[in-house]
Amino acid sequence: MRKLSSFIQVTLDGCFAGPNGELDWAHKDPDDAEWNAFVAENAKGGGALLFGRKTYEMMAGYWPTPMVAQQNPVVAERMNALPKFVVSRTLDQAAWSNTVVLKGDLVAATRKLKDTIGPDIAILGSGWIVTQLAQAKLIDGFQIVVCPLVLGPGKRLFDGAGETLHLQLTQSRAFGNGSVLLCYSPG
Repeated sequence: MRKLSSFIQVTLDGCFAGPNGELDWAHKDPDDAEWNAFVAENAKGGGALLFGRKTYEMMAGYWPTPMVAQQNPVVAERMNALPKFVVSRTLDQAAWSNTVVLKGDLVAATRKLKDTIGPDIAILGSGWIVTQLAQAKLIDGFQIVVCPLVLGPGKRLFDGAGETLHLQLTQSRAFGNGSVLLCYSPG
């Protein structure tokens, strides 16, 4: 069975996006060498990626561009080359390379995907999907980066979770930009 992990950035008040889906706060310090090295190393990990439609459309509009290939070639190459899955009720086809659209029920489609042979899968962003799949106990590990700011209004991770999620801290790391990586496994 494939492992499923999540990687998401949140603010100190738990927001993964602004009230209208804004993510500009998450990219406040792109010149932090330590953070950039961590992101590049994470991108080398291989596997497959899972997105919700909104995150997919944002990523598909960014990573394949020539500007990004020049500015961040290591991560851009990996993002474009990796197999990708997008869960959507409205998207019929995906234009970004190596992408398959998963239709139907999120939990059932993800459970079926995990049961196939292939590389492990990482959810990037997609806070709503993280919440739903965590509740279904389908996520094997969480990488949550807490950014040092309070957003106020916004979309909060695990908002609407139907039950308590017990997690065990497996690793932590602080970066020079003030962000902290917290790695958890289900408890």
